[in-house]
Amino acid sequence: MKKKKKKGFTKVERFLYKSSLVIIVFLVVGIVFTSTAVSKMNIELQDMNKKVEKALDTNESLAMKINEMASLDNIQSISRNLGLAYNNENIKTIE
Repeated sequence: MKKKKKKGFTKVERFLYKSSLVIIVFLVVGIVFTSTAVSKMNIELQDMNKKVEKALDTNESLAMKINEMASLDNIQSISRNLGLAYNNENIKTIE
């Protein structure tokens, strides 16, 4: 009986197999790299959104404080404390 020779892969088949493995490895590494970069950008975006919200809250509270300080009642009380209040006795009417 003759021994049957096992046919191995040809050179072209081995080259295609190895090159396809290399391509798959590079694709996997690329996907992992890009997903990591996207995750990092999402974290930075969330941090920036928190900073923006904090700045908006600060601006809102400062605007409310400005409105309080600019109110007529506040201005009159400060002027009275500084002695700048109206004194009706000093006002003369001309008839």
